[in-house]
Amino acid sequence: MSISIFRTCGRDLLASVVVFLVALPLCMGIAIASGLPPTAGIITGIVGGVVVGSLSGSPLQVSGPAAGLTVLVLQLVQQHGVEMLGVIVLFAGLLQFAAGVFRMGQWFRAVSPAVIHGMLAGIGVLIFASQFHVMLDRKPLGTGIQNLLGVPVALLDVLQTGSPHLMAGGIGLLTIVTIVLWGSFTPKSWRVVPAPLVGVLVAVAAAALLRLDDIRYVEVPANIWDVAIFPTTERLVRIVEVPILIGAISIAFIASAETLLCATAVDQMHRGPRTKYDKELTAQGVGNTLCGLLGVLPMTGVIVRSGANVESGAQTRMSAIVHGVWLLLFVSVLPFTLRYIPVSALAAVLVYTGYKLAYPKAVPTLLSFGKTEVAIYGATIVTILTTNLLAGVLVGLGLSLLKLLYAFSHLVIRRQDDEDGRRTDVHLSGAATLIRLPKLAAALEELKPGAEVHVHIQELDYIDHACLDLLTNWDRQHRATGGSLNIEWEELSEKYHQRRTANVRAAQQDAAAVT
Repeated sequence: MSISIFRTCGRDLLASVVVFLVALPLCMGIAIASGLPPTAGIITGIVGGVVVGSLSGSPLQVSGPAAGLTVLVLQLVQQHGVEMLGVIVLFAGLLQFAAGVFRMGQWFRAVSPAVIHGMLAGIGVLIFASQFHVMLDRKPLGTGIQNLLGVPVALLDVLQTGSPHLMAGGIGLLTIVTIVLWGSFTPKSWRVVPAPLVGVLVAVAAAALLRLDDIRYVEVPANIWDVAIFPTTERLVRIVEVPILIGAISIAFIASAETLLCATAVDQMHRGPRTKYDKELTAQGVGNTLCGLLGVLPMTGVIVRSGANVESGAQTRMSAIVHGVWLLLFVSVLPFTLRYIPVSALAAVLVYTGYKLAYPKAVPTLLSFGKTEVAIYGATIVTILTTNLLAGVLVGLGLSLLKLLYAFSHLVIRRQDDEDGRRTDVHLSGAATLIRLPKLAAALEELKPGAEVHVHIQELDYIDHACLDLLTNWDRQHRATGGSLNIEWEELSEKYHQRRTANVRAAQQDAAAVT
């Protein structure tokens, strides 16, 4: 028993170090991209590790600042100021906590994959576009579409004029090249050291050797807790303002959806305990409430750090907890080392992250479910780029609901009469539901009394009880006129019961996950 515990602790300790090394550059880079000091991201990572790791419903999932919230947080900071971010994150955390208590975890997972992939791809484009300018030591231009269209112009301007912006861009490019080469060509045993960390270390070394004093470096306060902005009564009462309330709801919804989807992905990576979604949502609520009280970045479950945790052999939640302890020790003992990191190197890490998020790798999978899914995916991305993140998600959800409504209301009835008028063939395709019952009833009433009717249901996807009852009653009435109805009743009944059984099984699985 003691040997087994020792092995488990050893694996968790090693995994915690790996996750810490992955988290450090990401926490700082995401904070800077969100308009906050780098230590604000590290504090969120500490809370995500120590607090959320202890309470998590997904033991091997790691929580911390997420690239997926970068754009939204930056917009909130620009619109309402850094001082109000804490209030928004605080109430977002309370909403998540309430959602977990009231067992709403499964509902946050009920989002179309097309919308989720579209949201992540849209966020990826926005991160890539904004951080490309930061990688050149320039300020982002404004909206997502402005940043994207401004990339070629900024690059051309820097190449023509030279200056420190060109040197910063060179450091950023060196960082990206290092990340790609390290992840592609190094022996697998070496990759225990994360590629983003190697890229940043190479950038630090290059900047020091070349004495690039004119480029921007990370600014770190003497005391990391100086970045904390505690909410005041005056700020708290502003939550009733519509823009502030919408910001809190937006963070709560997007953070919850991203966290629970990440938890689902983590469950597929290991054979240990499955995620308890409501417990995980409650833990995230506690974490974001604390982050809101400290005025730092919001958090979600994050797939890159979680994946590194599982791949490094983590066995229990201790790996996630201890990674938070490593972050705390690092910024407490060695904060001065952060001042040697070029801002362009951290921006380059996010440029590469944004590229990976934006790459349309999900399109072939979505296409296998129909062109409509790809259209929803594309509409979500375009709306995010042209308006904002929340609008893009709402448009995607709206289109998904319209598709669902169409699927359950689309019924095609084709009628063929033979030359002598004695036989009529009726072909049904789509879904015969209560919504289309009047259409089906009208088509049946148009058939001649005494006719030999053949109803073909091979292309019918589903039939509900109301339409099944309609056909049964019409069959009895039609036979009374001397006619006949030929239909595969057993197959038709299966189309009803199969869907019903699938719904029952899904409900049972959801109940099992909740408990």
